[in-house]
Amino acid sequence: MWFPMMGNIQRSFNMTKSKIIYLVLTLLIIQPAYPCTRFLWDTKSHDVIVGRNMDWAEEIGSNMWLLPRGISRDGGVAVNAMKWTSKYGSVVLTAYDIGTADGINEKGLVTNILYLTESNFGTRDSKTPGISVALWAQYFLDNFETVEEALTSLKSQPFQVQTFTIKTALGSKEGAVHLAISDKTGDSVVIEYIDGEPKIYHDRTYKVMTNSPTFDQQLAALKQYKGFGGSKELPGTTAAADRFVRAAYYAQQLPQPSDYRESVAGVFSVLRNVSQPFGTPDPARPYISTTRWRTVADMTRGVYFYENTLSPSVVWVQLDRLDFKKNAPVQKITLVKNYELSGDITGYFKPVKAFEFQKITEEKTQVSRK
Repeated sequence: MWFPMMGNIQRSFNMTKSKIIYLVLTLLIIQPAYPCTRFLWDTKSHDVIVGRNMDWAEEIGSNMWLLPRGISRDGGVAVNAMKWTSKYGSVVLTAYDIGTADGINEKGLVTNILYLTESNFGTRDSKTPGISVALWAQYFLDNFETVEEALTSLKSQPFQVQTFTIKTALGSKEGAVHLAISDKTGDSVVIEYIDGEPKIYHDRTYKVMTNSPTFDQQLAALKQYKGFGGSKELPGTTAAADRFVRAAYYAQQLPQPSDYRESVAGVFSVLRNVSQPFGTPDPARPYISTTRWRTVADMTRGVYFYENTLSPSVVWVQLDRLDFKKNAPVQKITLVKNYELSGDITGYFKPVKAFEFQKITEEKTQVSRK
């Protein structure tokens, strides 16, 4: 028998359940999201190329810098900072001109920094040499020619990455990131810090990287989709997990290029497919992240392409025409609001004072970028 009181209880429960579901969905929606995508293509018959989208909720103040050999560096932490002198020169793109977000060195090694909410670099252990997250990617560009060399060094010279908080126009953001390293042999590694411990995923098949969840979970989820052992259809949202699947799928479908132009265009085509469209923040989605720029690094030929989403043209620099020798000047190409650049801009570098990597002078540092 159905009693009226039971109906009221049921209605009350349904209302409560609806509120809970709404609250959970709202929290999921409004969580800060700074998505990016990275993809490596070993064309076999031609070049080894890696590209990435930089997606951010505001203008990220990226410029292109030429950093020569022989620069003495300090890891940028308060106690027991890692110290080294750059063995190789590099061309990098910065974030806010306080750290390296992306780059290629003269030997063809490429580093890509992407956001990862789950990143946790742990409590600082001053007994271990430390590196500010602003220098994490640069350390590998400065010192290594191959992924294998970089991983071997981590065993003999371990260090600890320390992060800081950036105060942007949209609020404070922790430098929660993970790192991809690749070389012109087609080797690839993804490094994440989870619960204070480095997780290293090293395999030539690890060609795609996005954001959350962690890389091991991305690999597991990929197996659910058609073409990777599962039965699910290709997903279509802008969520990082869906972009991971789509990038992997379209990378798998790329035809072998007939020439160099098709090699580069193939990588751009995948990146554009998983780009984030422009959007206006609203109360439900205050952290919409638009694709601000993308890079494509030809590690075989040493050509570094850059495309700003506000510009009509792709530009590039040729590393074999740049002066990386010791005591050569640091040089810069201003990219911020310089939308008229077009084609080969190798000759556009101008000597300037080097930008300063963000140092960490205390456990929690806030850097205002309003």
